[in-house]
Amino acid sequence: MQLSDNSNNSFNFQQALEEEIKGFDPKNPPKQELIDSCVHCGFCLSTCPSYRVIGKEMDSPRGRIYLMDAINKGQAALDETTTQHFDSCLGCLACVSTCPAGVQYDGLIAATRPQVERNQPRNFADKIIRTIIFNLFPYPQRLKIFLPLLWVYQKLGIQKIIRATGLLKYLSPRLAAMDSILPEITLSSFKQTYPDVIPAQGKKRYRVGVVLGCVQRLFFSPVNEATVRVLTANGCEVVIPKTQGCCAALPAHQGQEKQAQALAKQMIDSFANTDVDYIIINAAGCGHTLKEYGHILADDPEYKEKGKQFSNQVKDIQEFLVEIGLTTPLNHLTDDNLTLVYQDACHLLHGQKISLQPRQILKQIPGITLKEPIDAALCCGSAGVYNMLQPEVADELGKQKVNNLMNTGAKLIASPNPGCSLQIKKHLNLQGKDIKVMHPMELLDYSIRGIKINL
Repeated sequence: MQLSDNSNNSFNFQQALEEEIKGFDPKNPPKQELIDSCVHCGFCLSTCPSYRVIGKEMDSPRGRIYLMDAINKGQAALDETTTQHFDSCLGCLACVSTCPAGVQYDGLIAATRPQVERNQPRNFADKIIRTIIFNLFPYPQRLKIFLPLLWVYQKLGIQKIIRATGLLKYLSPRLAAMDSILPEITLSSFKQTYPDVIPAQGKKRYRVGVVLGCVQRLFFSPVNEATVRVLTANGCEVVIPKTQGCCAALPAHQGQEKQAQALAKQMIDSFANTDVDYIIINAAGCGHTLKEYGHILADDPEYKEKGKQFSNQVKDIQEFLVEIGLTTPLNHLTDDNLTLVYQDACHLLHGQKISLQPRQILKQIPGITLKEPIDAALCCGSAGVYNMLQPEVADELGKQKVNNLMNTGAKLIASPNPGCSLQIKKHLNLQGKDIKVMHPMELLDYSIRGIKINL
């Protein structure tokens, strides 16, 4: 009788332990068949930026897949410990490009992040910074309200004083990281004067829509202006819907599922009935998300097909220009030959498999010598908002990226993504390097208009 009681107690204790293990909820957990496709060969380790910096197995794609498998099978919990390893992933997708077994790690981490956000409470400091990011950055009209304050903050020298004291870094490393990548606020940041339709120069070849972006729209408006001029110069009528908002990249990459879906629907609706042939984007991270609307809206019966149709129309600007061909003459950018290096943005290189096209475009500009950096496929550490959420890892990657770019001897850096550009500029400044960082469309626009670059 006593043995029976002990057996029951043992069973009840084991049952209690199993009930305490908090796993994934039933809504779209990481698929076991995708997890099982990983053969644990380790090819991903050398290309994973977080593993390079942190050096721990669980901060590699293979390690995270181990964790997903263990959580799926009730052998590990979705808790603070496992969450930190998922959070350390930059989402750069270098492992997807490298994996010889074709493991769809992008699908696995995309399924895991919403699980984390739904089921793992954040600490107070984490909640504050994420509340600021997700309630401000994806909404250009909200962000625009703060532009005058940021302009005063910079022009009165307050920013320089705060940076010199190091006080902000002491109080909050994440807020300090946010301040460190803040671009210069200029008058162009306040201008939003695009007409709904901009006619093509000469014979119209295509009618295209242009996505303005959020950070790109406010802090990189010259890039958007250059993009529109390049398109119209090459026979494209450009449509810019006023109702467009965020592409949903930022919340989608961080597991904010409902917000991402709402923003994706708004974007789809804004381009409905515009009768465009293609939808053009000039920011790598945005482009990858725009092409994933079918997956983001897969559970929405009304928008699932709309999402697929929208994504099928999306083209990165460089991808598009190579397909249609440039029709306008190009001029030298400097009096002498210009040596430049192109920086591969992860969501263009690994996410959209676009690598040759930007180089093909740049090489068409007369007098250009294009250099290639070592470790070109390694993430710069920006990764959306990663450099604000994980500043230490991001800083090490930014330092490595800038060293590799500078070692080419190039006089100018071409970067196709606003986040990458901010990260690279930050680390150029930290190293005391005075070198321009420009979007390829700015270079192409200058070449078309015959404007010389002052290096």
